[in-house]
Amino acid sequence: MILRGIERRNIVDDDLDRENFITRLGQNAENSRTAIYAWALLDNHAHILMRSGTAGISVFMRRFLTGYAISYNRRHHRYGHLFQNRYKSIICEEDTYFRELVRYIHLNPLRAGIVEDLAQLDRHPWCGHGVVMARCDAPWQDRDYVLKWFGRTEGEAKRVYRAFVKKGIAEGQRPDLVGGGLIRSMGGWSVVKSLRRSGTPEKGDARILAPAILLLE
Repeated sequence: MILRGIERRNIVDDDLDRENFITRLGQNAENSRTAIYAWALLDNHAHILMRSGTAGISVFMRRFLTGYAISYNRRHHRYGHLFQNRYKSIICEEDTYFRELVRYIHLNPLRAGIVEDLAQLDRHPWCGHGVVMARCDAPWQDRDYVLKWFGRTEGEAKRVYRAFVKKGIAEGQRPDLVGGGLIRSMGGWSVVKSLRRSGTPEKGDARILAPAILLLE
C-alpha cells in the first residue's frame, strides 16, 4: 500500500508518531490475523505488503487508519482528514512478484535518502528490512515467511535476502511493480478481472480483493 498524507503532507512528524503508527499497525495485524510481510514508513507516506485476515482488508484498514488519524490529530491539535483519498489494492501473483515487492518496499528509505547505505538500512527502525535481518524488533511482522523464500536455514536466508536487496539498489524506481505497471505486467485488466472473480469484491469499492497477497497502493 502507499498511504499518502493529504496534499502530500506528513503523516508522521517525529519518532513518537512513528512509534504510534507501527504499534497500531502491529496491534491491528495481530488482532485481525493479518500477515504483514514488508513495510516502510516515510514522513508523508507508508508502504505495506500484506495478506488480509479473516475479517477482511476493509475492517483492518478502517480500524488502523481511523485510530491513528484520531490520535495524530489530537496530539498535534489539528482537525480533518490525514490521509489522501481512499486506499486501493491489487493482487500480487505470489510466485512472480513477492520477492520483488518485498525488496522494492524495503528499499524505499534508501531511495528517499533517509538512510545512506544498506548498513544503515539494516538498523533502520521504521522499515521491515531491519526486522527481516533481525536487527530491529517487530514481532507482528511475518519475517519467517519472507525468509523461507531465500533459504532453508535462517543464516542462509538472511545472506541471500540481503544480497538480493543490495542488487536492487542499482535498479532504482520500479514503476512496473506498483499501480498500473503491475496491472499491465500481470497481463492487463482481463487477467485482473479474472483473478477478482475468485475473491470477494465489496459493493461500491474499487479495490480488487482475493485470498492472495495484496499490495495496497
